[in-house]
Amino acid sequence: MLSRPVRTTFALLAAAALTLGTAGCGSPGEVEAGSAGDELAGAKFIVGSKDFTENIMLGKIAVQLLKAHGAEIVDKTNLGGTVANRKALESSEIDMYWEYSGTGWIEHLKNAKPIQDSAEQFKATADADLQKNKIHWIGPTPLNNTYALAIRSEKATELGVKTVSDVAALAKSKPEEVSICIETEFSTRDDGLPGLSKAYDMTIPKDRVKLLDTGVVYTETDKGQTCNFGEVFTTDGRIAALGLTVLEDDKKFFPIYNAAMTMRQETYDKYPALEKVLQPVIAKLDDATMQQLNARVDVEGEEPGKVSADWLGKQGLLGSDA
Repeated sequence: MLSRPVRTTFALLAAAALTLGTAGCGSPGEVEAGSAGDELAGAKFIVGSKDFTENIMLGKIAVQLLKAHGAEIVDKTNLGGTVANRKALESSEIDMYWEYSGTGWIEHLKNAKPIQDSAEQFKATADADLQKNKIHWIGPTPLNNTYALAIRSEKATELGVKTVSDVAALAKSKPEEVSICIETEFSTRDDGLPGLSKAYDMTIPKDRVKLLDTGVVYTETDKGQTCNFGEVFTTDGRIAALGLTVLEDDKKFFPIYNAAMTMRQETYDKYPALEKVLQPVIAKLDDATMQQLNARVDVEGEEPGKVSADWLGKQGLLGSDA
């Protein structure tokens, strides 16, 4: 396990790499146009992404893959949060971005309860979004980047917590021990803290809920000073690197979040080859792969575009000259 000073150094390096490495043009990881085929020759796509490591990485993968198949690409990865990307997609500011099935079902389609079967959840989300909003989903990936609560392993042992129900009970018996670090978006989402608190009958005073940037949530949870508990993504490489313990969602509140590419139906209709180009990479993106890619950025401090191009090349998805 990494010592705390070393962990902090890794986090600072990773933050710097993420900030410097998302500008698009001229960044490390450039690929040769058309190196893998010409299925998308003549097409031009604006690719967006959310503003956290995994989604930026997925965005870079799409940028490089589509370029390798002949498309002209405008890189707008790291555009903002879920709302910003969805609005940009609907208004044609961007042509596509990676979304998650659970987010589509709960946030965009406003359903109250998730579907626990992964395939059924994806199909229901994709079918409804196409019918109601003319948004087409290509996927899903095997990876399930669901939310979870995490805590320092030594603190979990001290408090005797293994599940979210244990946290809810602790909030009643020892409220001073229940402080939580979360992202701003998680504080308002139906599948975030409001819904979680309701599902587990858990009350956490506002002054014990700390709103932080994604990367800071992990480091502060690890330090155990600002908060004992933190909101994490289960495919994040920092969980293992920092030695955090993920608590069981024993009431299965959090939806399944399989990633998939979303685009307007008109885009899909105009360029049906997108399905053929994207499916090979979609099939390879499982939990273990994503954890490794995320760790290269968040723990080792590499640049997302470089990591994505390296991975695509090793998978043989950028053509023989990649």
